[in-house]
Amino acid sequence: MKGTHHLTDRRSRGPGRVLGLLLALVTMIGMTGTAAFAAPDQKSSIPLRLPQLAATPMDTVAAMQPSWNLGNTLDAIPDETSWGNPKATKALFDTIKAQGFRSVRIPVTWTGHQSSTAPYTIDATWMNRVKQVVDWALADGLYVVVNIHHDSWQWIATMPTDHDNVLARFEASWTQIAATFKDSPQSLLFESNNEPQFNNTTDAQGIRYNDELNTAFHTVVRQSGGNNATRLLVLPTLHTNAGQIFLDALTAHMKSLNDPNLVATVHYYGWYPFSVNVAGGTRFDATSQKDMTDTFTRIGNTLVSKGIPVYLGEYGLLNHPDYNHPARVEQGEALKYFEMFGHQARTTGVTTALWDAFNFLNRTTMQWREPDLVNQIKSSWTTRSGTASSDRVFLAKSSAITARTLTLNPNGTAFRGLWQGNRRLAQGRDYTVSGGRLTLTATALTRLVGNRAYGINSTIEARFSRGLPWKIHVTTYDRPVLSDATGTTGGLTIPARYRGDQLATMEATYADGSNAGPTDWTPYQEFNEAFSPDYPGNGLLLTSKFLNSLRDNAQATLTFHFWSGATVTYHVTKNEGSVTGAVA
Repeated sequence: MKGTHHLTDRRSRGPGRVLGLLLALVTMIGMTGTAAFAAPDQKSSIPLRLPQLAATPMDTVAAMQPSWNLGNTLDAIPDETSWGNPKATKALFDTIKAQGFRSVRIPVTWTGHQSSTAPYTIDATWMNRVKQVVDWALADGLYVVVNIHHDSWQWIATMPTDHDNVLARFEASWTQIAATFKDSPQSLLFESNNEPQFNNTTDAQGIRYNDELNTAFHTVVRQSGGNNATRLLVLPTLHTNAGQIFLDALTAHMKSLNDPNLVATVHYYGWYPFSVNVAGGTRFDATSQKDMTDTFTRIGNTLVSKGIPVYLGEYGLLNHPDYNHPARVEQGEALKYFEMFGHQARTTGVTTALWDAFNFLNRTTMQWREPDLVNQIKSSWTTRSGTASSDRVFLAKSSAITARTLTLNPNGTAFRGLWQGNRRLAQGRDYTVSGGRLTLTATALTRLVGNRAYGINSTIEARFSRGLPWKIHVTTYDRPVLSDATGTTGGLTIPARYRGDQLATMEATYADGSNAGPTDWTPYQEFNEAFSPDYPGNGLLLTSKFLNSLRDNAQATLTFHFWSGATVTYHVTKNEGSVTGAVA
């Protein structure tokens, strides 16, 4: 994901590391430069452009930054296209390479393509297809990570009650995978198991099972010959969780294996309430920021500072962006999240792999679905960008226009001014800056809103000394208007006139003060799970999941919170299978 990568520590881990490096160099001799190989089922050879092989595992993982996931493809169940993506192609990896990525993670689910009883044979057609896709990525000079993916919850999770069979199947799986790829270049990495989890276990028990599988993985691969003797092996924490207990456990286990060619992996999807927009987590606020900084501090102190390379195999926001549904996380808040994430990863020395299930890259058109988000992610690979407290200025159409103030967050940059297209706004007349507070004057806002039609009237940019500009959308709105509605527990669509506003969250309570809705630990329900706006259709959907969770004949009071600051109160009552809604 970037240009120069800074590591906080590249210390050696003793004589074992030196010996491992010498072995690695021996296997690498003759592998650099340009070679050719025939991918399975291909009639002609594909030129292989190997990446520059680094001197140490830490340097190799650094050279893999930035990384991208081929999500919901070879890991889809039951087949490659089952979850809505087209089949992977060589052109896809050409695009990823051209977009600046240096490595790809190729998740693979083997369960449906493998016998469920001994000897647990993997179907040859499936194995060949996996190798074909891997070889396409390698041919583009990309580092590649291959793993065992959704098998983690399909059958590996039963290890506590089916220990011997699970262990045997796990070892058989890696025996076959290792044999298939033993002659692949060292730019291919193996990852033991995605998000390890074990049914009905404590953390301590889960850690022991995870250690046992990681040990089995290590033993099988190392004994399989060829380049697998020194190939970089990626070991996950339990759940790929970056909590201190899990990081400490993995660190100790990696030390016990006494192998310099190991890589640690965790995942990060942010502070949960913000990531899915639940419990009022609408903003990338101080709590969300602290969760991020604390996570990277733990990773840095526990792993990177000890010379253990870290490959953060998945990151993003859960279910965001989702082009099939309205955005859970407001655009500006998502931009701030990705801006800070890139900075934290870069300064900690962690290689990061964007999870892309389909939501970022349209694999049919090879175009980014959310260019602004992707541009922010890319920019964060090399530098910081300034942001502000919001990317919106809301002006009520029913009120006189007055000055509006935002707080600038330069993030180590210097504010350079405001622009509308190529036109620079005049400081003093159009805006003022005082102590980090940016105030847009009533005169400037009057010009920017034009005829005051509902919605975004104009967009200006706050530009900084480096990084991307911060877009500010000047928006006309009035308080949204909802109407009465009737329906069933299958779903209730409330007629809604949004009048330029955007929905932030929904609060649901009963008359006794208790929480209403499926997320009963908070009154603020989950966006798109309990409720969802339909802006083009002028509707607001209350989902079947939300409605079926309500008490019969107990009125629930809903408070809809909008990004302008406006609120609208609404009453909903369920009577067996019917539902009525009324404006409060």
